[in-house]
Amino acid sequence: EIIIAVTLAGLAGKEPVQCSRDVVICPNASLEDARKQGPYDVVLLPGGLQGAQNLSESPAVKEVLKDQEGRKGLIAAICAGPTALLAHGIAYGSTVTTHPGAKDKMMNGDHYKYSEARVQKDGNLITSRGPGTSFEFALAIVEELMGAEVAAQVKAPLIVKD
Repeated sequence: EIIIAVTLAGLAGKEPVQCSRDVVICPNASLEDARKQGPYDVVLLPGGLQGAQNLSESPAVKEVLKDQEGRKGLIAAICAGPTALLAHGIAYGSTVTTHPGAKDKMMNGDHYKYSEARVQKDGNLITSRGPGTSFEFALAIVEELMGAEVAAQVKAPLIVKD
């Protein structure tokens, strides 16, 4: 049995978060409480334009990302989420990908190299393009954390195209 513990931390505590397309996510910890339990193997930033903006404006997110980067921990971001990396000065010089709608914002200032890859790994950073790449993104994170063999075991029952 493969187990990866996940803490879903909310910027506004444990209150449900209404995301784009009316998806509701229920955090199981506030970001403040989650920070006390860290460090984590990976810090993951979700996408969505408003969510990415909220992450970009959060001093607490900046601290979490700076800590993770400072200890060379894995950082992952998908869709518009990578724009929070830009806002907080994280992983400058890295090759990244984003949702096509966030590309111009991400490339403002020439802090990153851009890739059209569905999932882009550069050092301790994994970025991905959007909802249609989320399985590949998740499997890349599993592979980074637990190895290719475990990622293949997780992938097999998902019926994901190669």
